[in-house]
Amino acid sequence: MDTATGVISTSGEIAFSRPSENSLLVRLTGDWTIGGDIPSADEVNKEVDSGLPVQVLTFDSQDLGRWDSGLITFLLKVFDQCSQRQIDADRTGLPEGVRRLLDLASAVPEKKDARKVTAHEHFLVQVGKASMDVARQVTTLTAFLGEATIALSRFLMGKAKFRRTDLWLTIQQCGADALPIVSLISFLVGLILAFVGAVQLAMFGAQIYIANLVGIAMAREMGAIMTGIIMAGRTGAAFAAQIGTMQVNEEVDALTTMGISPMEFLVLPRMLALIVMMPLLCLYSDLVGILGGFVVGTSMFDISFTQYIEQTRASLNLTHFGIGVFKSAIFGVVVAIAGCLRGMESGRSASAVGDAATSAVVTSIVLIIVLDGIFAVVTNIVGI
Repeated sequence: MDTATGVISTSGEIAFSRPSENSLLVRLTGDWTIGGDIPSADEVNKEVDSGLPVQVLTFDSQDLGRWDSGLITFLLKVFDQCSQRQIDADRTGLPEGVRRLLDLASAVPEKKDARKVTAHEHFLVQVGKASMDVARQVTTLTAFLGEATIALSRFLMGKAKFRRTDLWLTIQQCGADALPIVSLISFLVGLILAFVGAVQLAMFGAQIYIANLVGIAMAREMGAIMTGIIMAGRTGAAFAAQIGTMQVNEEVDALTTMGISPMEFLVLPRMLALIVMMPLLCLYSDLVGILGGFVVGTSMFDISFTQYIEQTRASLNLTHFGIGVFKSAIFGVVVAIAGCLRGMESGRSASAVGDAATSAVVTSIVLIIVLDGIFAVVTNIVGI
């Protein structure tokens, strides 16, 4: 007894009939292409469950039109369901090309590790891996610092091998080319410090001390910190990207092959440039920040030009500027070391170069803040 039901589609179509009680015939009609509307393999599963138990599944493809891998995918899902339900699937009624492709797909089993499996590691395992990674980073940084110190000592003895033109070019890039962004940020920081201080000082009628607040804050802290952060984002990332790109192009390997130390040829000029230019940029930042506070104090809080200058001069001394300049020199070394280290560690791909630049900026800023906190504690203990 034949009972037929159909699933209508705008593209491929399937229809079912039962030649016998324990068999099911699947008729394939229409075009079975990926771009069209292809029925789901679940329709066959539903039909199998709708009547008597099915032991044999057969196909009729006489009215089948165009087909591509969409039909193959459909049939593979049907055969997988038949295998799970222990139903014998007869491929005789399928086109010869379809049978060959099905045989080819069945002949090559799926690799065991082809599918990505998310592994849930124990918390202690994650802590152990993180600790090992931190230890590895500390070891790498220590070794890099040692090599940089050796390169610097060779420079002082006149034995370092690098191009002087590279040093002057890097000095220009780290110095004169950075003046616009340092000027803008420092001026705005001076403005902000003046406004924040004025709000509190106005409660006591002591707006005159805006000059003291801005001057000391810029000379001791903000000038060095803001210059260091600016150079970390601007120059440190550039160093990491430049050396990382050299790693991708195997230029670092070429230097080593020719007997030229990459530490002296690439890292040393960049480190020297920042050591020289960071104190100068810090002093410039101090003056621009004080100018920003001067603009706010004289234009908005009725402080005369002479009063502001005298108050600033009375509150500042060489010790304040010396602390800021010393810190800026240390920050320059940090930015250079972090940028060059991440560049040397970069992988040999475009994505790795971007990761190296990002890591250089993060490392530099974190170290700058940590070192500034250490300096603050030490200067407080010493009493300067």
